[in-house]
Amino acid sequence: MTARLRSPWTAVPCAVAVVAVLDLVEPFGVRLGHLTGGLLTADLAVRAGLFTIVLVGLNLLMGYAGQASLGQAAFYGMGAFASAILTVRAHVLGIPPEVVSAWWWPWVVMAAAACAVAGFAWVVGWVILRLRGHYLAMATLGLGIMVYIVLRENLGMPHLNLTGGFDGIVGVPRLRLGSAALWPVGVYLLVVWAAALACVALGENVVHSPAGRALRAIHGSEAAAESVGVDVGALKARIFALSAGLASVAGSLYAHFQAAVVPDTFGFVPSLELVVMSAVGGMRTVWGAPLGATVVLLLEQLLRTHLLGLVPAVSGELEPVVFGVLLILLMRFRPSGLVQAAPAP
Repeated sequence: MTARLRSPWTAVPCAVAVVAVLDLVEPFGVRLGHLTGGLLTADLAVRAGLFTIVLVGLNLLMGYAGQASLGQAAFYGMGAFASAILTVRAHVLGIPPEVVSAWWWPWVVMAAAACAVAGFAWVVGWVILRLRGHYLAMATLGLGIMVYIVLRENLGMPHLNLTGGFDGIVGVPRLRLGSAALWPVGVYLLVVWAAALACVALGENVVHSPAGRALRAIHGSEAAAESVGVDVGALKARIFALSAGLASVAGSLYAHFQAAVVPDTFGFVPSLELVVMSAVGGMRTVWGAPLGATVVLLLEQLLRTHLLGLVPAVSGELEPVVFGVLLILLMRFRPSGLVQAAPAP
């Protein structure tokens, strides 16, 4: 089920990343925001890369395995808060300052958080992935809400103030390699998109592996997949864990990009936004991830900077209405998303 890379839609995220690098070219006076009227920015390109990482896992889970998830932002938030807590509030946990200040510490935290979140998802997956259809969707929605409440309520330990409650955590340090900071934003953009493209490559390898063929069999019929020897429960739990681990990595990168995290960033609405991105790009192809993230973020930016400014009194209510109409039109005329998937051999 290989994406048709000849489609012109697949060039959109690549073009955004390339054009965003122009934001670094100060000697030539090239400023990305000025060139595009505030539509394209390096900040937007970084966010598109972060969402691409999350969407690769979500597409494998929903598009290939056929398992609905309305709580993916929870894993995104778990990675973000793990990185924030263990770099800003590490002293509360008794971690020596000389360890926390080391350049490699945030990278170790990022990897450890991804493994921990994936392990958590694997355990939870064995329980909730026994459900199907809208029952599974509601279970993942409930999981997302539970994680959001736990983050908002300081992990149930208000005396430690680990997550900062509603206010979150500020002062998350920038990532470094040795003594070199991965900043300004144009440099971080390259780091994020390198990670995003590595995740796309990982997703492609999964799709074309025996596990990928088993995922498509599960999507078609779990009973039929079991009849040919596929361990359905174990495979669904593993792909759920993989999608959660990727979301955690994206969350850690987000925390070091924004230098602050708040629980509201990882609630119910962001989870729905991820599903919309997946649907727009195409759930049944890994290459739909960068496209869906880029297109939806560009539409959001267009609405905020150009269209909704014409009617500021109703801008807050109009934005979700516009997105709803666009999604309905997409599902009517392009239900498989903008990037089509070729039939499996």
